[in-house]
Amino acid sequence: MFLLSGVFMLSPLLLLLLKQADVSSTVAGLFAATTWLGIFIITPFASVITRRLGRRRAMWLTSTLPLVAALGFFTTSSLWLWFVLALVAGLADGLRWVLAEAFIAEFAPAGQTGRYIGAFATMIGLTFVIGPALLAWVGPDNAQALWLVMALLAIGLGWTALIPPLPPDADRHSAGIGLHGLLRAVRSHPVIMLAGFLGGFFELGLASILPLYGLTLGLGASAAALLVSVSGMGGTLAALPAGMLADRFDSPVLGRRTMMAICAGLIFLSACASPWVSQHRGLIWPMVAIWGAAGGALYTLAMIDIGSREKGMTLVNATAVLVLTYTLGGLIASGISGALLDLSVGIGFPALLMAVAAIGLVALLRNRHTRSA
Repeated sequence: MFLLSGVFMLSPLLLLLLKQADVSSTVAGLFAATTWLGIFIITPFASVITRRLGRRRAMWLTSTLPLVAALGFFTTSSLWLWFVLALVAGLADGLRWVLAEAFIAEFAPAGQTGRYIGAFATMIGLTFVIGPALLAWVGPDNAQALWLVMALLAIGLGWTALIPPLPPDADRHSAGIGLHGLLRAVRSHPVIMLAGFLGGFFELGLASILPLYGLTLGLGASAAALLVSVSGMGGTLAALPAGMLADRFDSPVLGRRTMMAICAGLIFLSACASPWVSQHRGLIWPMVAIWGAAGGALYTLAMIDIGSREKGMTLVNATAVLVLTYTLGGLIASGISGALLDLSVGIGFPALLMAVAAIGLVALLRNRHTRSA
């Protein structure tokens, strides 16, 4: 929790520093997308790295690299080096993400997978709120913000060192790893992966460019950073109720997919309001909250669905594919949206949001009864 609070405090701080240096929204958006690119690159190899290093040492590595990257951000102003450091931090984020999600799902008591994953997602969601809120409280122009980021990352590294020894995976040598394992997971859970993409686009992908969106609409730097907290609060408040409700259906698979379709519908309706945000800036706050809540619930429900079916290295593979599609959504959202904010904040950007939401909603509705998804 300390580590991710530092990460989500650092992300908007870096974007604001880039804007102060007169970097265009397009370049800043690409910078935000670089972290997602790192996650996207490392995720297919999560099971390979985990088998080679072991789960504990792999987690230690994922906590060390963000601290090293942060030191680099604060000691150099070279833009190309910042991109390299963002990529390194993304690699660590991706591996940690897969391992943590898989651990929680595997060790949750029978019949309570939704509750445990929802509680974990709530804790993660709190870091989305805490990080940007700390930045707004300290002030993005305050030098103490840099030291607070470093302190949070260092505490997170120390906490990771306390992870106890973990039992070996039962399918350590029988489950496919690498590309073979990923392809098997995609064939087993195609619609769930679509839900992950939609959640990634509207929760984390858009959250990464929300400070730019706020500045483009005329919000101050602190208010623009708080948009990330609003999105994170939406996901935080939705995760645990969604998980608890998912455990209560007589037909858990159908129940989870019905909830996914409802979340996609909420995203579509909120996206339809985006063309009017530039004229009515007050709309941005509830709209962003819905994106975070529905996007976060989609990812939580998808992880519950996978966690209720898989174990061991197979679960790592399935989680990796979910993270991969979620990251792909975030990568596309942050990369394209930055350019659209420069070119057409009132038409092109809203059109993108509505198109992605509509495609996801139709696909989830059509496949709601598909048992193989």
